[in-house]
Amino acid sequence: MSLRIVRWIAVALTLAVLGAWGAFWLGRDGINGAVQSAGTMASAVQVGGPFQLVDHTGKPVTDTDYRGRWMLVYFGYTFCPDICPTELQTMVTALGELGPLASRVVPLFITVDPERDTAAHLAEYVQLFDERLIGLTGTPAQIAAAAKAYRVYYAKATPKDSTTYLMDHSSFIYLMGPDGTLRALFRMGTKPQELAEALRARITAGG
Repeated sequence: MSLRIVRWIAVALTLAVLGAWGAFWLGRDGINGAVQSAGTMASAVQVGGPFQLVDHTGKPVTDTDYRGRWMLVYFGYTFCPDICPTELQTMVTALGELGPLASRVVPLFITVDPERDTAAHLAEYVQLFDERLIGLTGTPAQIAAAAKAYRVYYAKATPKDSTTYLMDHSSFIYLMGPDGTLRALFRMGTKPQELAEALRARITAGG
């Protein structure tokens, strides 16, 4: 399958999700509107769920290990040339703006490329951003299960005349509540200040 076809598939799937959740994405109040309506959307469309993965220290973890704390979840991969590092930087910058409240949030980076993103490789990668950032990997089956739970699209794509593959994938930052349910979803390109403001509003309101 050509890279162009794979990308068209990715676009089509993303548009389908956006169509189903249109009211959520196009809230009149922007990011804050999305946060306020997330509870309703979460009840209408199940996003998130149990996962069994391995963190960047090699420790097996599940979603229940993070109960009681807010989770910022992003799916990507370390060989991503631009989008993933930008979104991860948005996450850690937002945490930096939260001050003491940041201790109540755990940022998770779940790879969609377990073939290359081993725990050891993730350990080197996450330290480039913030010591609080946790990298998660697993078997292909475990990654597929986590991605399915979060409605994440991903697929391997090899550009023409290249021996190195890329990963096409959807790109959203998920805010999960202390109980593990979806509270908000942020589109690619959300500014760190907007994310920090949304986080602060949710945390101080008690979820």
